[in-house]
Order: sequence, then structure tokens, then C-alpha cells
Amino acid sequence: IGQFPTIPLHRGHVPELGFVIKRVFDVFFSGMLLLLLSPFLIILAIAIKFESKGPVFYASERIGKKGRVFRCYKFRTMVRDAERRRAEFMHMNERDGVLFKITNDPRITHLGSFLRKFSLDELPQFINVLRGDMSVVGPRPPIASEVMEYKLNHLRRLDVTPGITGLWQVQGRQDPSFDSYVSLDVTYIENWSIFLDLKILLRTIG
Repeated sequence: IGQFPTIPLHRGHVPELGFVIKRVFDVFFSGMLLLLLSPFLIILAIAIKFESKGPVFYASERIGKKGRVFRCYKFRTMVRDAERRRAEFMHMNERDGVLFKITNDPRITHLGSFLRKFSLDELPQFINVLRGDMSVVGPRPPIASEVMEYKLNHLRRLDVTPGITGLWQVQGRQDPSFDSYVSLDVTYIENWSIFLDLKILLRTIG
């Protein structure tokens, strides 16, 4: 303040019981979903394998809670050399800041487009939830290159376990602003409750 440096100290209640309930729900919900959808997941895996060359799953290194690195699983929706060709399409990026997204990305396969439209490509991430890398609800896990460009206030996103769906997915998914992306994640972190998770989950299904 003026010429005097200050250090803000934040203290808040830690809902230990709520975190336990959240983890129990994550394990139960993910286990049941994977079990019930297993025949459908097998059909999708076979279809992906037949449509284009390459592995069924795509695993990318993501940054989790407190900066821990883990492998995040998805169904492959792009051609095999998509990562190598990313630089070719950077000029088509529709997001700002560190985000990258192209509406009609030429690297996406026909089946991949269908999977992405209904977010079916993210179903394997329930395996990450069972392993404890992710939660059903929480901020999306960033890749390392995104975190390298974070400002100090952006690191708040890494205070909690990342999720498959979150407040941004149901409220601001079409907003290209990275600041809005971070703002919604921070809002989720600061106002977290079991009821907020259930509300986001219901809106995600909708």
C-alpha cells in the first residue's frame, strides 16, 4: 500500500467431510458408469480402430492438483499425427490467451466429430477419476504448455483436483475469453459445495 509491501493472508473453513463425500461419490459414480456403459465403450473402441490408423485411446500429460503431472485418457478423435500438425493450424485458433480451439479442425476424423459433439470422447476419463487423478466435477486439467504461460492468479486453478465437467463447461463454454475461463473456475473453487457439484452434473447431462 503506497511504499509499504503487504502480504494478504487467507483463512477459510476446510470442509473435510465434504471432500470425503465428494471422493466417495466420484468412485461410486465412475465405477457404475463404466460398468453400465462397457458394451457401448467397446463398440466405440472398435469403430475408432476401423475408421483410421492409430491407437483407440489418446493419452496426454496434464497438470493436476498442486502441479502433479498425470496421463489423461480420451478416445482418439483426430488423425494419428495431429500433435505434430498443430503448428500448421495455430493461425486458425479461435480462443485467446493460452487456449487452443478450432471449430472445424481438419485433423478431426468423422467419428471424432460425432464423439466430440456429445463429449463421448471424454468417457475414458472416468478411469482417471477412479485412480484419483481427477474428479467428476472440477476445473479442466491444463496441459503443461498452458501452465507455463499462467500468471500468478491463474495458479489458483491448481488448488483443487481437476474434473471432467465444471462450471465453465455448463456456463461459459462458448466464451473464448481465457479470463472468463479462469474466473468461472475460481468462482467454483471459492463457492464449492456438494450441492454445487450436483447442480453442475445435472446441467452437464442436460
